[in-house]
Amino acid sequence: MGVAPDIAAALRAARRIAVVGLSPKPWRPSHGVAKYLQAQGYMIVPVHPAGGVILGQPVHATLESARTAGPIDIVNVFRRSAAVGDLIDECVAVMPRLVWMQVGVSHTEAARRFEEAGILVVMNRCIAVAHRQLGE
Repeated sequence: MGVAPDIAAALRAARRIAVVGLSPKPWRPSHGVAKYLQAQGYMIVPVHPAGGVILGQPVHATLESARTAGPIDIVNVFRRSAAVGDLIDECVAVMPRLVWMQVGVSHTEAARRFEEAGILVVMNRCIAVAHRQLGE
């Protein structure tokens, strides 16, 4: 499956990606994907209530806190599908161009609310795989 033109454009234009649920454990998928995106030139903004530092970046407890360092272009979600509903208001307040729910993550109501707010949505796909498909 290719990358839709509007999604490809959002990936190309993005500079800052907030990774919600980014794990400090290198063997976790969220860590590997974030490290790949960082290597591709994106600024990774870890979002996790535990705090600390991940991939050399300070961890923010919330998306609102993450936004204080600058605009967030993409919110990449590594949380269980049931937890995505809790992110709706924060995502809409932050207004990224794109909310990306990783493989195994989907939430129809959240997607509807994001789209109503003018935010592009991808569910149940890996952002790193899609980036590689861009061939850049």
